[in-house]
Amino acid sequence: MRVVAKFGGTSLGNGDRVNRAADSVAAAVEAGHEVAVVASAMGSTTDFLLDAISFEADEADEAEIVSMGERTSVRMLKAALGARGVDAEFVEPGMDEWPVITDEHGEVDVEESSRRAKQLAADMAAKGYVPVVSGFVAEDRAGNVTTLGRGGSDTTAVMLGNYMHADEVVIITDVEGVMTGDPGVVEGARNVGEITVDELRNLSFRGAEVVAPSALTYKDADMTVRVAHYQHGDLMEGGTTIEGQFDNLIDLRETPLACLTVAGRAIRNTPGILSDLSVALSDAEINVDAVSSGMDSVTFYLDEEVAERAENLLHEAVIDAEPLSSVTVDDDVAVIRVTGGQLPNESGVLQDIIVPLAEEHITVYDLITSATSVSVFVDWADRERALEIIQDAV
Repeated sequence: MRVVAKFGGTSLGNGDRVNRAADSVAAAVEAGHEVAVVASAMGSTTDFLLDAISFEADEADEAEIVSMGERTSVRMLKAALGARGVDAEFVEPGMDEWPVITDEHGEVDVEESSRRAKQLAADMAAKGYVPVVSGFVAEDRAGNVTTLGRGGSDTTAVMLGNYMHADEVVIITDVEGVMTGDPGVVEGARNVGEITVDELRNLSFRGAEVVAPSALTYKDADMTVRVAHYQHGDLMEGGTTIEGQFDNLIDLRETPLACLTVAGRAIRNTPGILSDLSVALSDAEINVDAVSSGMDSVTFYLDEEVAERAENLLHEAVIDAEPLSSVTVDDDVAVIRVTGGQLPNESGVLQDIIVPLAEEHITVYDLITSATSVSVFVDWADRERALEIIQDAV
């Protein structure tokens, strides 16, 4: 089994933890697995280095400085593995074996990085050694050190796992995988054994720091990604398994929606207003397709056939609630949803969708975005043309 194991900064925070990490890798190698390691900077080294740059440094110099955290970690792990009789070599920018290349825009050069990662995998298999790769950092085509941004070590690991055709990527961190809630805040939080890539990515974008959202883009259906606690000490067991992969999809809802907007001067400052409105619809078994909020309004999108009943329910809420002033209805609304793992990483993706629609004089009623999708609301009569334009644009 080929495994890419990524050790986060906390899991390498001191000598004991480096030893624990080396023990787990050595045990996996002894069990007959091929293991490649990705290492983050030890502890809070990167933050320390960034804080120490109290002068005007250009991007190239800053990247060189902050890369020293990862460069130190790979040397520590390589030495610790060697002490256990494991043949290991550190891999960092500037070396022929270095696999992560970025283009002139600072984005990953997929073709070249894939080629180099496959070569690294072939060398690892032929020579029987453990490559210990610097996470977070990269190298541009001119040989300069660059970085992959926040969560870059996770990205390095899952990307290499994909390109090296690994069976599994294990993210070793300071949490017991994905939890049902923040154990520091809620009682009874427990580990979630399995979670889909879409669920986790949405959690990641909304503050759950388990796996960097950028990393999950590189996960495919054939490769397992697992998150486990460093104290577990076993690379091959425990934690939370992340299932599935992102599939790009452009979908036109088959039936029209109605748009019900509730206005009120103090909606944004009144706790419970959204709940009151939603509960009124829920109690009447009216399904809400989407919700959009503004400074002084909340808009519900729902099946056109239940619009009249929903309007009456929301009108009752308007009368009962002082901050609310009125409710209006607009029929014949179409929604086109664009879903894909790459969306949050594609600069200008919203512009690519909206500008062609504007050029065709198609009015966009609303635009709702999430971590992995964009929903475009247009007039029902414009739906087919809008779908064609968006399909061409994305």
